[in-house]
Amino acid sequence: MPSWLNNAVFYEIYPQSFQDSNADGIGDLNGIISRLDYVRSLGCNAIWLNPLYVSPFKDAGYDVADYKKVAPRYGSNEELYRLFGEAHRRGMHVLLDLVPGHTSEKHPWFLESCRPERNAYTDRYIWTDSAFQGIANHLYIAGDTDRDGCYMLNFFKSQPALNYGWLHPNEEWQMGIDDPACVATRDAMVEVMTFWLSHGADGFRVDMADSLVKGDDEKKSGTCAVWRDIFSKVRPKFPDAAFVSEWDNPELSLNGAGFDMDFYLNNRGNGYTTLARDFVNYDANYKRGVTRPEDHSYFKKDAGGDITRFLKDYLKRYEATKDHGFISIPTGNHDTPRMAGSLTDREALLAEAFILTLPGVPFLYYGDEIGMRYQKGLVSKEGGYQRTGTRTPMQWDATKNHGFSTGAEDTVYLPTDPSADAPTVEEEEKDPASHLNTIRNILILRENTEELQADGSFEVVSRGNEVPFLYRREDMLLGVNPTGETREVEIDRDRSVVLKIGEVTPGTKSITMGPQSFCILL
Repeated sequence: MPSWLNNAVFYEIYPQSFQDSNADGIGDLNGIISRLDYVRSLGCNAIWLNPLYVSPFKDAGYDVADYKKVAPRYGSNEELYRLFGEAHRRGMHVLLDLVPGHTSEKHPWFLESCRPERNAYTDRYIWTDSAFQGIANHLYIAGDTDRDGCYMLNFFKSQPALNYGWLHPNEEWQMGIDDPACVATRDAMVEVMTFWLSHGADGFRVDMADSLVKGDDEKKSGTCAVWRDIFSKVRPKFPDAAFVSEWDNPELSLNGAGFDMDFYLNNRGNGYTTLARDFVNYDANYKRGVTRPEDHSYFKKDAGGDITRFLKDYLKRYEATKDHGFISIPTGNHDTPRMAGSLTDREALLAEAFILTLPGVPFLYYGDEIGMRYQKGLVSKEGGYQRTGTRTPMQWDATKNHGFSTGAEDTVYLPTDPSADAPTVEEEEKDPASHLNTIRNILILRENTEELQADGSFEVVSRGNEVPFLYRREDMLLGVNPTGETREVEIDRDRSVVLKIGEVTPGTKSITMGPQSFCILL
């Protein structure tokens, strides 16, 4: 595992929404380069860039048409190489987004695979051997090509599934994971990874990492085997490269497949959702796809949340994997509603403070540091649908398009927050106690304090759903009171306040925490 991860804090950048440098309304690489000093000033020393590759953008770039070429709307390969260099000069690392499970239907591999005559790409994707034979329990397309067969989809119609094989083939057209065609697919992905790592990338976030092999078992034996093979070919050449999986099962991802980090995701029923987005756990809310009153998120002041719902799930994951890699907890991401939509600014700030002081490698979603809000009611953009409202442009200042672009408003990728009180970097920089400066203070403290870094120990101090909730990172004691009431609690010894949000008063072997407060004690 790369040693630099222990001190890493990542900042996720959605490229088309971060900074436009040429007034065309689309964020780009030169815009990102121009903001690297800002990102570094936050205490973030690594970034994850969502897909930048050539694409028809039917799923915002997660439908790749050329893995080795930057889409012109973002710039060029040379500009991405320059971004790598500028980041490294500032002591930062850069992860690209790898989409290994499918390509665009416009990818040359797929166009060749659609041809009726056999060729080098005939088996690069999953096809049946008849246009009249579907694929049970999977999405597929029939009758759309000259080839006599149906092809499998991973998600949208535009995303045909690459062929990594089946764990237990039971049809003539299905192949095992070690079939030469399936080995060729993973070697093609190794070639993609090698290309970018050779040009300065520091690793990859891997999209849908758990679903490469079809018909896999509960332990994802086939998919884990595929990743172990891929890493065996990549890591010897690039031992400092880092890999984080979109899996939400660290026992399988870290212990089984060999990833360095695994995302704790906003999936129904897990502990992460109970912190700030509990509404997804209720059927009526889930079916509507929107926030509803049924919401007992722990950080909602008056929702009656219970921290043990989080701990029951998190501690099981943490204890099983802490010696194998890191759980990465994001404040949000491009697929998840922003906290500052269902939570107030103060509630979101406390949730972020908690997430950013847990073990593992945290990820801060762009704009969360200023409390950017989820924008409801937007028309879907590039396959975003309900995700569109969390992908709006970064809000830098109070000028046109909030400083994201000098282009005409009707050319901007998505509209910015029209509210009179829309948060901006410029305004929050002026206030030492702002959302922005509070997050900055936490991250700078984390970067310079071993106890708060990825492999620092974690121990729950509180009993049950006791408020405030206290936890220990090595010898540091941390506390959070998400309620609207002042609470006092006994602690192990007299301690001093290193950092606080709200009213926090240390006493003789005690601490008093005011409403909606957070503290780090030494």
